[in-house]
Amino acid sequence: MRVGISADHGGFPMKARMAELLRRLGHDVVDFGAHDLDPADDYPDFVVPMARAVAAGVVERGIALCGSGVGACIAANKVPGVRAALIHEVFSARQGVEDDDMNVIAVGGRVIGEASATILISTFLEARFTGAERFRRRLAKIAALENGGHTG
Repeated sequence: MRVGISADHGGFPMKARMAELLRRLGHDVVDFGAHDLDPADDYPDFVVPMARAVAAGVVERGIALCGSGVGACIAANKVPGVRAALIHEVFSARQGVEDDDMNVIAVGGRVIGEASATILISTFLEARFTGAERFRRRLAKIAALENGGHTG
């Protein structure tokens, strides 16, 4: 799978290790930065280009890392077509893809360790959207919101 990865200074140490793991697992990894550790950098500068690549189909899924994962998740979700979630446990890493077609996982590099991140990211990449009618219906409502419509 072609996977985009991005991180600010808070996720920078974990990004290099996760990218290497993904390559060992046979994934094609596109690194959107940061490429150098800079404590003054800003997560949108790296997360938004990665999220745009996910939305455009340049990469199939994305991994966004920052200190807590919260800012990276917020930034990614501003890009139409991106369905990002902050994930720190296995059930949601799988269910988010299966039911909600999540295409970006946000993880806090200062919140969880490398072993947990490895499990969560692997689970996210292995999961597949079920395509059940009720899930497609819900996603259509979200797409309508992104296009200026409303739901309910």
